[in-house]
Amino acid sequence: MSSITISLIQTRLAWEDKEANLRHFSEKLNALSGKTQLAILPEMFSTGFSMQPEKLAETMDGPTVTWMKQQAKQHRMILTGSVIIEDGTDDDGKPAYFNRLLWVLPNGQTGYYDKKHRFAFAGEDQHYQRGHRRFIASVNGWRINLLICYDLRFPVWARQAPQEPGAGWEYDLLLYVANWPQRRNHAWKTLLQARAIENQCYVAGVNRIGDDGNGISHSGDSMVVDPLGQIIANAGDADDNITVTLQKEDLVDVRTKFPFWKDADSFLILPDEDQG
Repeated sequence: MSSITISLIQTRLAWEDKEANLRHFSEKLNALSGKTQLAILPEMFSTGFSMQPEKLAETMDGPTVTWMKQQAKQHRMILTGSVIIEDGTDDDGKPAYFNRLLWVLPNGQTGYYDKKHRFAFAGEDQHYQRGHRRFIASVNGWRINLLICYDLRFPVWARQAPQEPGAGWEYDLLLYVANWPQRRNHAWKTLLQARAIENQCYVAGVNRIGDDGNGISHSGDSMVVDPLGQIIANAGDADDNITVTLQKEDLVDVRTKFPFWKDADSFLILPDEDQG
């Protein structure tokens, strides 16, 4: 059975200051070099959760994506985190902006997931296009489902599809990157555990700490949860990294001893109406 070592980077973000954030995360990644296979950064790690994509967005050839590729290559690790990206145009012919979670391999290959559930409470739906497809990455025998912040409140989008006899699982690790406010941290912690229990998988949630440019406080609580919902590690409110090695054998053991998935409801996720 294979294992995977992941590192959750919980820290403060400089508001809308890409250069400062990239310098800061370069130091964080230097400290993890040779110690992890996958480093996970928070949501919009280079800017903070900003509603000004017109000012801050960059293309897939821009400085932040280039930096991610350089860091992944230098440290021989997979690097993931979300960035404000401009890609194509919207229905009105204007530039289209996405809250995009990037998955960058040491060889420079890049995959991505565009956030589906935009946080309308903060106006995210007014500035960013929504994604329509999940992205499940594969590494070292593990399948990893990548999601972003507000997606956590919508269990159907993360739900494992019912398994046919002899078929493999959709994914083994569910990963959320976030800027989740302190005032709702109880929901953050509770829902991370719920997603692990109902999907019989590991869950990793990476949140930021500190105040953003709107005066909203973030208390962190980045954590890793096992398939039974038990918290393996929790960063609390510290500016710190969590590094955990997950064992596939333990995951298979839980799924074998407690085959709750056999009783799951069948379902089909239909395309969004505006997807065409």
